[in-house]
Formats: sequence, structure tokens, C-alpha cells
Amino acid sequence: MILINLLPHREATRKRQKDQFFTQLGLSALLGGVICGAVFTWYQGQIAEQQERNQFLQSEISKLEAEIKDIANLQREIASLRARQTAVENLQGDRNLPVHLLDELAEQLPDGVYLTSMKQESQSVLLLGVAQSQERVSDLLRNLGNNSPWLVKPELVEIVAARFGEAGREQRRVSNFTIRVSLKRPSAAPAVAAPSKG
Repeated sequence: MILINLLPHREATRKRQKDQFFTQLGLSALLGGVICGAVFTWYQGQIAEQQERNQFLQSEISKLEAEIKDIANLQREIASLRARQTAVENLQGDRNLPVHLLDELAEQLPDGVYLTSMKQESQSVLLLGVAQSQERVSDLLRNLGNNSPWLVKPELVEIVAARFGEAGREQRRVSNFTIRVSLKRPSAAPAVAAPSKG
């Protein structure tokens, strides 16, 4: 006997294929959603971890900036203390400078040269005086430049011929001079040997 299928088998096959397609599509969408969710969760974890690192770095940077400010303050204080120390050392060293200046001038002043005034500004000394001749002024300059450990760089500012003496009496010819000389600090001057006690 011959069996004839009168049912619409093609429609049933199409329906089955369609249902299978939609089932696979749903499963693919579900799988894609799970994968996307997993990737999103992983990226969120990475972002959170990076943000934690950034916060840690920011807190460490803040600590370092505070330490840098402290170091800068300490360096300013150290510079200030060094400046004070230098000033105190200079003051202690300079307190004997007038003694050395007067002592050197007394030793280096040749006969026939007289000082009328002396003015000190910092390490520069301006000497005004009268000499019997210009040669005596030259001797003074030579002595100050070569023989003095405390006085250096003598410079003749001015020399003027003049007459000295009372009116009516014989007036002598003299030379009024102005000399600028530099005074060495004790740290720059050579050590002067102390006299030995005998």
C-alpha cells in the first residue's frame, strides 16, 4: 500500500528551521550578552584598579610636594643661617681692621708725607694728605703696593701742587694728594707671625 502524506510537510520543515534559527539567534544573543557583560565587568575592574592606583599616586605626590616644600624651607633657613654666620665671621674678622690699617699706614708712610684725613667705606680707604714732593707720593704708592700685607691696589686719584706756610714767611711748595687703597680681610691677608716671648 502506498502512503501519501497530505500534511504540509514543507511548511512544517520551514517552521522547524525558523524555530531553530530563532532559538540559535536567542542563544547567540544571550551568549553575546554574557560575553559583553564579562568584558564590561573586566574593563570596569581594570578602570577601578587604575583609579585606585591614580589615587595612591596622587596621595604620594601630595606627600612628596609637602616634603619638597619642607626641604625648600630648610634650604632657605640654611642659606639664612650661612649668611648670618658669614656676617658674624666678617664682623669678628673686621673688628681688628682699623688697628691693622693704622699700623700699616704708620709703617709704610715715608718721611715727608703727612695724612690729613682718612675715610673708610667697606674695604676701600680714601687717604688725603700732603707730601714734600711728588717723589714722596710715589714712594708711598710703592710701599702700599709692594710692602703691605693688609693694603692692596693703591690708586692715585689726584695730586695737586700747592704752597704751605704762613703768610709773610717763606712758603714751601708741597703736593696735596688723594689715594684710594683696598683693605684685605683677615681671611685673605697672610698670617702675621706672632712675636715670640723670650
